[in-house]
Amino acid sequence: QVQLVESGGGLVPPGGSLRLSCAASGTISSNNVMGWYRQAPGKQRELVATMPSLSLRFGGRTITYADSVKGRFTISGDNANKSVYLQMNSLKPEDTAVYYCNLDQLGASSWGQGTQVTVSS
Repeated sequence: QVQLVESGGGLVPPGGSLRLSCAASGTISSNNVMGWYRQAPGKQRELVATMPSLSLRFGGRTITYADSVKGRFTISGDNANKSVYLQMNSLKPEDTAVYYCNLDQLGASSWGQGTQVTVSS
C-alpha cells in the first residue's frame, strides 16, 4: 500500500512562484517513476513532469516535462524517490488546476489527493 500526500498549493499572482511537495510512504520500489499531473476545470488530467528514480535514470530514463511548463517548472526529489517536489516559477493563469502527485511502480499507479494551485491577480 502506497500513500502520497501533497502540500504547497495556494493562491499566487501571475509571475509568482510556488513549490509543491509530495511525500510517499509504504512499500516503494527502487525502480519507480514519480511525477506531477494537473487537472483544470472541464479538462482532462495532463502530465506536468515525471522523474524516474536514480536507478532508472542510470539505465537511460530521463526527466520529462510538458512543453507548456518547460523552462518554468523544475521537478526534483530524493534518491529513493520517496519525496518529490515541483518548483513552479513564472506562473500563468493557465497553470490554475488541481495538481496531483503520482507514483508508478511494479505495474501499478498511485495518486495523491491533489492540491489546488490558483494563479490570479
